[in-house]
Amino acid sequence: MTVESSKIDIKDLSRQQLAEWLQEQGQRPFRTDQVLRWVYLRQTDHFEEMTNLGKPLRAALAAAYVNPRLQVEKEAFSKDGSRKLLFRLHDGRHIETVLIPEKEHFTLCISSQVGCRQGCRFCMTAKGGWVRNLSAGEIVSQVRDVKRQVDAKGDMPLSNIVFMGMGEPLDNYTNVIQALEAITDGDWGLKFSSRRVTVSTAGIVPAMADLGRETQVNLAVSLNATEDDTRSRLMPVNRRYPIADLVDACRRYPLPPRRKITFEYILMKGVNDSLGDARRLAKLLRPVRAKINLIPFNEHPGSEYLRPDPERIVQFQETLADHHYTAIVRHSKGQDIGAACGQLRAKLKMDEG
Repeated sequence: MTVESSKIDIKDLSRQQLAEWLQEQGQRPFRTDQVLRWVYLRQTDHFEEMTNLGKPLRAALAAAYVNPRLQVEKEAFSKDGSRKLLFRLHDGRHIETVLIPEKEHFTLCISSQVGCRQGCRFCMTAKGGWVRNLSAGEIVSQVRDVKRQVDAKGDMPLSNIVFMGMGEPLDNYTNVIQALEAITDGDWGLKFSSRRVTVSTAGIVPAMADLGRETQVNLAVSLNATEDDTRSRLMPVNRRYPIADLVDACRRYPLPPRRKITFEYILMKGVNDSLGDARRLAKLLRPVRAKINLIPFNEHPGSEYLRPDPERIVQFQETLADHHYTAIVRHSKGQDIGAACGQLRAKLKMDEG
């Protein structure tokens, strides 16, 4: 719902909710997908442009709903081609979205909450605390809006979506699931392949099983330690769902054929980067169909953690390779624009303060 009016953002409706409203208007069922195709496939902002709908229906839609774009508050462009957008929401809050160029496509990193309540000590977003969940419409709007821009430019397609921006997606489960439907639906939605959509979690164990049952998207787990003391210190969620429970949930996760769970491991100097950590990690993940992303810590002003030496990063990777794991070192892009989650939002708050 917007501040300017009492009208509802039509993107906040699930397909079922829209179908029920249209039925109340005396409309036939096929109208539901017609409306949704205008919103998502044709990227139409105004109901009067939905020309295969009768004028009375277009008027009824305009009287009940709005279809706004997110407001771009700031943009930052990196020398590596990454682009960070700071979106201003209807209530004045801000979220960050990052467009990342790959070899032949773009990946979009999107947010699911304003802030985050998980309190991970290495995360800039966590320092600002949790404010609120994003609505389904606010989540999917990040994809819809950026896709329109990318398609208009025509250089490379936007094909990959990762829920790795601000917030814990599984802490906003209902809205994330609804947004995923609009993002991945192949008939009326944005038509992203579920194989190219990844939801990352800090380890909300009960919701992980639900995600596996209700979607076919990829799962990524932010692990970052191999024993409970260190992980609980880094990630308070571990006190509720310790490593053994998390790994067991991953073992039982209903993976589609030939898929693996991605484990994200942020390497921090002197904290979790020893070769003993690497060997424990290899043993820990043995029951799981796993691949590992090693992410050298992206240092930022005021951070208490450091990036490991390059030699140690290579040694850690080689140890995992010796244990037959696919372990890729993911170097952060956009470091010159503060592309780590929460940095641009935090800078805005500092500037305003």
